[in-house]
Amino acid sequence: MTINDVSEDRLAIFIDHENVAIGARDIGYRFEVAPLVEALAERGRLIVRRAYADWNLFKEDRRNLVDANIELIEIPQRGDSVRKNAADIQMAVDAMELAFTRDFVSTFVIVSGDSDFTPLVSKLRELNKRVIGVGLKGSTSAMLPPACDEFIFYDRLDGAPLREGASSAGPSRAKKKAAKKAKSGGSSTPAPAKAAPVPEEAVDEQAPGSGSTQKQDLRKLERLITRTLTGLQSAEAGGVQASNLKRALLRKDSTFSELDYGFRGFRELLRHLAEHGVVTLTEGSAPGDPEVDLVAGTKSEDAGFQLLRETVKELMVELGGDPPLSGLKDQLRKRQPDFSEKDLGYGGFLQFCKAAVARDFLEMDWEDEDGEYYLYVDEEEPAAT
Repeated sequence: MTINDVSEDRLAIFIDHENVAIGARDIGYRFEVAPLVEALAERGRLIVRRAYADWNLFKEDRRNLVDANIELIEIPQRGDSVRKNAADIQMAVDAMELAFTRDFVSTFVIVSGDSDFTPLVSKLRELNKRVIGVGLKGSTSAMLPPACDEFIFYDRLDGAPLREGASSAGPSRAKKKAAKKAKSGGSSTPAPAKAAPVPEEAVDEQAPGSGSTQKQDLRKLERLITRTLTGLQSAEAGGVQASNLKRALLRKDSTFSELDYGFRGFRELLRHLAEHGVVTLTEGSAPGDPEVDLVAGTKSEDAGFQLLRETVKELMVELGGDPPLSGLKDQLRKRQPDFSEKDLGYGGFLQFCKAAVARDFLEMDWEDEDGEYYLYVDEEEPAAT
């Protein structure tokens, strides 16, 4: 079997060098292609490598690109013309030509943060090509990452080099506090500001309780994965493979990377979630690609249903009737401040209540006149166990 018989993605990389070189410089980095090539090697076989620029303006960058076998495409800038778009147009034309003439190229890597490449990305995807975008966190247009199948921020890559004298760390916490104190006139207690009302869905996205920002980010990640897994299970028959789950996460957020949460790989992240009772992993049909499932009938899920049941019973006494669905979630949070149905894999509170009804914890009726669901506990029926 030859290497060409092996099923693997074949990648073509197109680099808008001026864009990424200047973007890297502005945030204290130096653009070198080696860390990017290493990251792309994990995604497939890199068979086309091209970088576009007026190389007279970037003489010091030529060596590291040549060492990485990047073909340098010269785009001279005329003194009597506008510099903008010369390299961009040539790069887009070459990418489209390759898409039509090289069917075996399955993935295009567009290295630029310029929104001008959004139409190119859209056209490549129409041609059934996978597109990976690469840019700098601070200088990438907000339009570009959502257009791609995956987006990599160069400054998050292992080995991305800093410029001499630059630091990757932002202002220290002490400096930030000092600046805030000085701005408030030296007072240690800043004047209270009016808080804008926070929508319920926004509250759901906030990790409850104290704890570090990293811990809160992990809670949000758990919710994202359980919601995504629930959606995949509702749309597909059979188990959900880990690779399909990862692709779905990237479709939701092309910048998603488990590295940002402290995990070296997606399977390591899934093992962490399995150890903490969020998901279960079983051997899948493909080696190394386990099936992922939600943990059914967990104590936490039953506790959530029981909390709902007891809250409804108390409200039936307080109100002298059946409580409506609207406002009920707030009542649960008065009794358990960190409650969120999303921690249990449910996409919304109504879905959670319907699940409780299906498991015989309570009953729920729709009233056409009020346009509202009402919940109640049938005392003749014991709570499900």
